[in-house]
Amino acid sequence: MTQTALTISADFDSGNIVMLDASNPKAVQLAIRPDTKSAHFQWFHFKVEGLHIGEPHGFSLTNAGESSYNDAWTGYNAVASYDQKTWFRVPSQFNGKALNFELTPSESQVWFAYFEPYSRERHDWLVEEALNKAGTELLATGKSVEGRDIPLLRKGDGAAGKRNIWIIAQQHPGEHMAEWFMEGIIERLQENDPELQALLASADLYLVPHMNPDGSFHGHLRTNAHGKDLNRAWQDTTPELSPEVFFVKAQMEKYGVDMFLDVHGDEEIPYVFTAACEGNPGYTDKQAQLEADFRARLSGLTRDFQSKYGYPKSAPGQANMNLACNSVGERYKCLSLTLEMPFKDNDDAPDVVTGWSGQRSKQLARDVLTTLGQMVSVLR
Repeated sequence: MTQTALTISADFDSGNIVMLDASNPKAVQLAIRPDTKSAHFQWFHFKVEGLHIGEPHGFSLTNAGESSYNDAWTGYNAVASYDQKTWFRVPSQFNGKALNFELTPSESQVWFAYFEPYSRERHDWLVEEALNKAGTELLATGKSVEGRDIPLLRKGDGAAGKRNIWIIAQQHPGEHMAEWFMEGIIERLQENDPELQALLASADLYLVPHMNPDGSFHGHLRTNAHGKDLNRAWQDTTPELSPEVFFVKAQMEKYGVDMFLDVHGDEEIPYVFTAACEGNPGYTDKQAQLEADFRARLSGLTRDFQSKYGYPKSAPGQANMNLACNSVGERYKCLSLTLEMPFKDNDDAPDVVTGWSGQRSKQLARDVLTTLGQMVSVLR
């Protein structure tokens, strides 16, 4: 009996795949499509229909070895879902050229992705939750290259003397764990527990839940619709090529910054960690003390954060000043951090079913708010 070919699609929000050959369900050949106007690629997200329940199916991302971070595939497992709600890891192998994974399905259709996707529909819902249930206000709205909204939310009243804490997410559009993190922030704002009340008595939160909506919609890894890496555009930003960063920088100038957190995901390193401003030309002892304090406090709250593994430290005066963390830290002489979560799992606290996940990203956000509450009085 001849099996019918599977149907492979990616024509949806954050979809990315090129179907090469689906004639053999045990060896489906696929390729990841590069970002628009950029050679970067790594993010994938696609739907498979016509699966034969109970029979093994194999999928090969044939160009994985040519991707932006090809070392990242070693030790990585793809995620899958039958309903786009519950995601689980699928054992995967990288042979130096292709990423291969296999599934014996219990349903006739399945979605695969690089990480648990955060949809634009859910983003819109999250903003409504923030405005209607979490007590935030829509302070301003920027526009992406293609005209999508970039809301700036504030929790607080802007009163004189309060600390201004900024948290932005998903400058790199394929790093969907970043907006899951923002959902954790907004969930905790709704609960309004005593620790959070103490933080908000002294600080206002400025939140940008999603910096790069065009890139995410098109299934990009790193860049916006003009092929710009937004986290490499904080010194030379323009309203034409990187309006997303241009908007946020203008709002920062208007309201001020006393602490900045830029939320990301890292393809290669299987840990949660922060990068900081030690290579800035104007780096201060106060910034160094605040960075160490933040790391120590957050490490004490959760196994999901550590400070042993991360990026190599920049030599004094040698920082890339186009990065958001460095640019904001230099401009405002404040605690300024890039927070990185893994695409893989957290090797300090592994979960064989989910790996690192949206839910774990949300919990980390709650712990970060606790940390900021402990530190708010010393941010300035």
